[in-house]
Amino acid sequence: MEIATIIVLGMLLVTAAYFVMIYNNLVQVKHNVTKAWANIDVLLKQRHDELPKLVETCKQYMKFEQDTLTKVMEARSRVFTAREQQNIGALGQAEGALRATLGSLFALAEAYPDLKTNQSFQQLQARISSLENAISDRREFYNESVNVNNVRVEQFPDTVVASMFKFKPFQLLEFQAEEKADVDVKKLFGT
Repeated sequence: MEIATIIVLGMLLVTAAYFVMIYNNLVQVKHNVTKAWANIDVLLKQRHDELPKLVETCKQYMKFEQDTLTKVMEARSRVFTAREQQNIGALGQAEGALRATLGSLFALAEAYPDLKTNQSFQQLQARISSLENAISDRREFYNESVNVNNVRVEQFPDTVVASMFKFKPFQLLEFQAEEKADVDVKKLFGT
């Protein structure tokens, strides 16, 4: 074999190895997004399972506050539907509504001293709060994974491999402006 042929074959081999490496990295990034979504999904399911217990505990004390409890359950249902459909846009809106209604529920509990001291309520409130924090952390991780994926499928030469193998960008989990705004604690407590 001639030197030129060996050089051309070597360059083709290096190029093919480079494209395989890009492909494998894109696959890993795509699966990181899927894993991040699965982590959110698990936490949303846990919260979905815990909320009826919290509402039932509150019902025992809040006979006249059915409207707030109904809003919590309706918001929970919207989150569940968006999660099941994997509708990222609707999930962001539903999450905002659920967080607002939970805030109202916890603020309303201030008017019921017996409820506030009830051990079941305290445990459920702590559990929901810890789930909210975990969901927040996982949303951040999901959006970071989506961002890495979206940058990779647009960067050259990754975009060449991404278009050849139909790697697509993912949608960020975004929230309404009111969820990003500072919480008006005074309003929550009705003062």
